[in-house]
Amino acid sequence: MTSNKKAGFGFAIIAIAAAAIVPLVAGDYYVSFSTEIAIMILMLSSYRMVVLTGEWSFAHVVLQGVGAYTAAIMVKDWGAPFPVSLVAGAVVAAAVAAVLSFPLLKMRGFYFLMGTFGAAEAIRLLWRKFKYFGGTRGFSGISAPYLEVGPITIDFGHPASFFYLALAIVVVCLLVIWSMEQSRLGQIWRTIEQQDVLAQAVGIDTRRYRRIAFIISAAFAGIAGVLLAYAFGSVTPNRFNLNFALYLMIWAIVGGTRSFYGVILGGIILMGFDESLRFADELRPGIYGIILILVMLFWPRGIERLVGLDKLFAPKAALPDSGSLAASTKGDAR
Repeated sequence: MTSNKKAGFGFAIIAIAAAAIVPLVAGDYYVSFSTEIAIMILMLSSYRMVVLTGEWSFAHVVLQGVGAYTAAIMVKDWGAPFPVSLVAGAVVAAAVAAVLSFPLLKMRGFYFLMGTFGAAEAIRLLWRKFKYFGGTRGFSGISAPYLEVGPITIDFGHPASFFYLALAIVVVCLLVIWSMEQSRLGQIWRTIEQQDVLAQAVGIDTRRYRRIAFIISAAFAGIAGVLLAYAFGSVTPNRFNLNFALYLMIWAIVGGTRSFYGVILGGIILMGFDESLRFADELRPGIYGIILILVMLFWPRGIERLVGLDKLFAPKAALPDSGSLAASTKGDAR
């Protein structure tokens, strides 16, 4: 095991241990807030999968909403148990992303960003206008999840028990995302981001791999949406609006996207900072604008660069030589 992987595992163990003791030392309000942080970390980490291919998207938050709405409909209309809703949220979000990917991935850069904005607003309009999706009020009264293990029923209605459930799901998802980033697939994503022309020259189908990143990231966003729906007990269109999409993008930039742990650290810090602004909501956009400008001027790689995470945890060989990459991807050229 390399030194940066050892450091990464150490960082992860400390973070999980610290999170696990929150319900033991904090009240219900802060436990619920910690659940929101865990969900946001999953959102940022999955969003980073798209960023790894060199793209930025406004649609990620709406894809989270797809997962949340799927869970709400499954629970309210069909009485589906939590595991079924969780899987359905991920699958439906991934399916929506797959459909959107065909027109959107014909564009790059700014045009892709604007395309995702249009798609996101179209989906939000559907939620608001059709009664099947609850209209502007959305859905409320989503019951707390529970699991039946033989004769035993485990109720996750208490903030602490739901926090542990959400934490376990988020940790598993982060482990999967990290494993994918360390794999050949993650190496190809980074190559597309850094040298798109080179990647195409050696036979990589860049659009295909960008589509894979977009769909997989949507599945994890859908899981985050399901957790959010159960955490709040309600789903509304305004919860997945443009402001949230902008904040997600700003938090990713401020945290840093070079290393896996940058967005995690950024999410924890900025969620805490955002909570301190809840009594000055009208000032929030301006404050975030100032933070974004300062970070882009003085720390363009974000908080991770400031504390050295980009050097400690960044892949040592993000861009392989063209010969080895061509050999490993020759099947993509066919």
